[in-house]
Amino acid sequence: MSGESTVPALTVAAVARRLGVAPATLRTWDRRYRLGPSAHLAGSHRRYSGDDVARLMVMRSLTLDGVAPAEAARVALAAELDGEAGPASGARGSYLVSLPWRGRPTPTAVIDAVLAGDESACRHLLELPDDEDVLTWWSELVEPARAALLPRTVLGQPGEDPDDLLYGSVLAALRRRTAGDPTSPSRIAVVLLLSGPGEMRPVGLHVLAAALSERAVDARVVTGLLEPHRVVEIATMASPAAVVMLADGRSPDLAVVHALHESHPELPLFLSIADETSAVELPWGPTVHRNRSLTGLLHEVLAVCR
Repeated sequence: MSGESTVPALTVAAVARRLGVAPATLRTWDRRYRLGPSAHLAGSHRRYSGDDVARLMVMRSLTLDGVAPAEAARVALAAELDGEAGPASGARGSYLVSLPWRGRPTPTAVIDAVLAGDESACRHLLELPDDEDVLTWWSELVEPARAALLPRTVLGQPGEDPDDLLYGSVLAALRRRTAGDPTSPSRIAVVLLLSGPGEMRPVGLHVLAAALSERAVDARVVTGLLEPHRVVEIATMASPAAVVMLADGRSPDLAVVHALHESHPELPLFLSIADETSAVELPWGPTVHRNRSLTGLLHEVLAVCR
């Protein structure tokens, strides 16, 4: 294994933190399935090498996907791993995606790649096939991975951010999928999409934009300062068929929505806000719509674009 000599040896506690399992679990896997540390430093306990940790990542991924531990261990021990690509390495290779038995990417595999800091593997796993619908990819792969990653506490090195790695990989997949000319005259309408002012831009906004773009809508994500007067100016210049706002906060700032409704009362406005914000005062009128799902938003926006 080419990376054994270059990867720093890790203790049981360090590997347990990296994999999100108890040290006792690692000792059990060592005792029952021979998935233990192989490196030995003079005057110290045995340590886990990069290849050891890569095998354990395979073991953990398979068991989380429902594979029996004995079978998962057999596959992990038989896998051909690139030591330089292991999760303890700084090389950040693609050990997760090079295994021929992996098949269709799973949320667990995405999480493992993210926690290993393996950008190449993460982007490979999140590639959006040409024959797969964007919202299906989102609901079956990306969203479950995000939900499982959210409660984890990770002690990252400087420059490492699991959330940012996942977000960047999702955006890269969407860019590749929508790489055509968005200004083609065959497009049926312009739709503006924006987040709640002062909030981090939700990745779902880009997913919805990609789904609209694939259906011949010129979907544009509004970035920068979302000041009501400025957004009204943009809407006046772009003459969109609709404006969509996705707000994640419990007390979203809807000043932009009120300003748009006041200045363009005939402009359809679509809002996706959390259930906890049901008491928030929304603009009143037949052109203001609230929807809680991306699929629902997609179909309602398409209805006003045609």
